[in-house]
Amino acid sequence: MSCSNDDETHSQVPIDTGNQTAIYPLPPEQWMGETNPYYTSGYVGDVMPYFDNGKFNLFFLHDAKTKPAGEGFHDIHSFETSNFTEFDYNGRMIPYGTADEPDFGVGTGSVVKVGNLYYFYYTGHNGIPSFIQNNPRESVLCATSTDLKNWTKVKDFKLTAPAGYYDFDFRDPHVFYNEEEGKYWMLMSTQTDPGRKAVVALFTTSDPSTNNWEVQSPVYTTTSEENYLMLECADMFKMGSYWYLIFSENWSNYKGTRYRIANSPNGPWTTPEIDRFDGEYLYAAKTASNGNQRYLFGWTARKAPENNTGNKEWAGNLVIHELVQNTDGTLRVQQPESVSSIFTNDVALEMVKTTGSVNQNNNTFVLDGSSSEASVVFQSIKKSNVITFDTSFNSLGKCGILLNYENEGNSAFNIVFEPDNNRITAYNLVNGINQYVNHIPFSFSTAESYDINITTNEDVCVIYVNDTIAFSNRLYNTSGKQWAIYSNNAKVEFSNISLKNPY
Repeated sequence: MSCSNDDETHSQVPIDTGNQTAIYPLPPEQWMGETNPYYTSGYVGDVMPYFDNGKFNLFFLHDAKTKPAGEGFHDIHSFETSNFTEFDYNGRMIPYGTADEPDFGVGTGSVVKVGNLYYFYYTGHNGIPSFIQNNPRESVLCATSTDLKNWTKVKDFKLTAPAGYYDFDFRDPHVFYNEEEGKYWMLMSTQTDPGRKAVVALFTTSDPSTNNWEVQSPVYTTTSEENYLMLECADMFKMGSYWYLIFSENWSNYKGTRYRIANSPNGPWTTPEIDRFDGEYLYAAKTASNGNQRYLFGWTARKAPENNTGNKEWAGNLVIHELVQNTDGTLRVQQPESVSSIFTNDVALEMVKTTGSVNQNNNTFVLDGSSSEASVVFQSIKKSNVITFDTSFNSLGKCGILLNYENEGNSAFNIVFEPDNNRITAYNLVNGINQYVNHIPFSFSTAESYDINITTNEDVCVIYVNDTIAFSNRLYNTSGKQWAIYSNNAKVEFSNISLKNPY
């Protein structure tokens, strides 16, 4: 299990990277030329962030749109950014292996620096029947680098599930130096064997260059109430006096990225009242800090077929939230200031029509939908927009926002504030009928006003509520479409509505 730097070096392929300005980026097309269809386009899978020398290196699993038979999948690529609005694409960092190697499929990992050498621990995945006859399906592999761009696979390093753990699911190594313990920690997402209980396993070493990664007691085990199948993409960090454990699960009724709080990296871990940062369309989110702020990096799922009524699929666009610590130790998310700051072009609100009882005072609208629905339809928006407003309820009926609004077909993407259900929900409105897409729990009160930020860019829509929670969704073809606000069974005020485009 030693990790040395004596294997062949896999350098990045020379490409014309250029520079991408985006908020929620995708890897570019034809990143290795036009002749091989495997390299024409792709999506961002699990993100493995690492901050170094003033920049965030955002390694990610590249999910190619076309996957020819016999080829591997999910090689590791990277973006580099200092501001979350401009991303340099560095191409492929770590390639997948062949059909008889443990990394025919590459899985999530993490980077740690020891001395002048960077270690990239990542998941090797190979489920080919001929391979798993004599090998575990998943294992931990290693690559090293001196510059974060040219990586050497270390052929003699392979960490497999020890006794008591299930080697079919043994993935997502997260490695960091734990100063309080004076050792390097490696968190692993796996299950007990027997019993198949989801755990975050722990391995430790005093020096990653040696072969003495030692298994310890798990840092977290799913409870009978949670009963999660896997605790994927685990991440651990300290902020102030609290420790945080983050993981993602994709099998419950409330899928997504969750977190736990403790006073020690060894627990015990407590569950906050709101333990998700976002809805289920943001997944596999992990964190990195620049020394002052900590950010959450995940992907917002695409759909197949790629339209608003398609099914949620693995991988999509990179989405970033800033993590902020509350005084009680809980965490909240908000839009990174560098992203908010580019929306400086104020756009005048142009009403297309109103329905029901609507009272307007400049950019403030009171919609009285107590007896019948009240709504205001606005002129079309562009590709990138920020819509902000404050909203308050006279009574706790439903209200919301319609994006991609088309009056003739009574269709839209319907974001509904649902006090009766204590949640915010996204629906596809098709021929006047709501089709459920996604939701996030949230408690409403008539005594409070809620600050709403809705950001759309390309095919992604992210909503921030009170700089507390985020709600990410996949939303196609917003550009050139109208939008609307409405109230149903309630009197609702939408105040200080603002529409902005980037500078």
